[in-house]
Amino acid sequence: MTSHSAGGDSPPGPQSIQAIRLRHPWRTVFATVLIIIVALFLYDMAFNRPVYNWSEVGKYLFDTRIVTGAWYTLQLTVYSMIIAIVLGVSIAVMRQSPNPVVAAVAWVYLWLFRGTPVYVQLVFWGLVPTIYKSIDLGIPFTEAIVSLNTKDLLSYFTLAIIGLALNEAAYMAEIVRAGLLSVDKGQNEASIALGLGWWHTMSRVILPQAMRVIIPPTGNEVISMLKTTSLVTAVPFTLDLYGRQRDIAAVTYQPVPMLIVASLWYLTVTSILMVGQYYLEKHFAKGVEQRPDVMKPTVETQAIGVVGTDDPTTPTYPSGGGETIVPPHNRPGGGA
Repeated sequence: MTSHSAGGDSPPGPQSIQAIRLRHPWRTVFATVLIIIVALFLYDMAFNRPVYNWSEVGKYLFDTRIVTGAWYTLQLTVYSMIIAIVLGVSIAVMRQSPNPVVAAVAWVYLWLFRGTPVYVQLVFWGLVPTIYKSIDLGIPFTEAIVSLNTKDLLSYFTLAIIGLALNEAAYMAEIVRAGLLSVDKGQNEASIALGLGWWHTMSRVILPQAMRVIIPPTGNEVISMLKTTSLVTAVPFTLDLYGRQRDIAAVTYQPVPMLIVASLWYLTVTSILMVGQYYLEKHFAKGVEQRPDVMKPTVETQAIGVVGTDDPTTPTYPSGGGETIVPPHNRPGGGA
């Protein structure tokens, strides 16, 4: 309750607040120490470690074999991710199927490919031409009509793509399923009420909203796939970036410079993919980050006196501190 002094003086007006910035000296000290450590590490790499052999790095950075290996790595990444995304969407839909057999098959697929290391899976795919030497087509329990040699039909490049794609599809299925579940069920019900079919509901209502959740982890999976291609040597496929640098290092006996060359190429391609991921996220996040402006007061905030205190007919009572108190009656909201 606001009160006034007996002399009728108005309360003092609001005063501006002078904020004093809180100092954090230890942050500056910590940042300085980090800069010194990084500078010492870079100096040591440049001048005190001949094993890095930077001239060798420059010599093979744009070598034809390295560039060709980077191209194979990029192909493995793109082809595997395309197959993984298509298969992952199918498995995500199967997981939500009311048919228990279909849902169980999808669950077993996820359990198998997420529960075993990708390197082990690639080794098995490399052994497919040995396990299944031929692919026979025909009527069961009769003589084969067509018999194909597995080694001629499936190259190591194809087997590497299949192994990477099947493993990645298990993770993409969970990403897509999480995106679909993030959309409110009311969106689906509203689409049905408007007479939209399943395809139009998914393509025009559900998926555009789910993409906001799907894109970020999918971008991470693409970057992860780029680095996972270094494991295709288990198939064995040795024409990728990691395989080519290893072949060159086996001849020059300079493994460290060649590892630096491969790392620089991986970093370059990863940086490009991160830029693409940023713009994709920005595109599918349109309208999500927009929020209405905070409503501002129409009048300046100031001290407000109690209604009726300046009226001489309003009875007041003295308080122990020398102030006058306005009773609750004869005021808006008060008693009679």
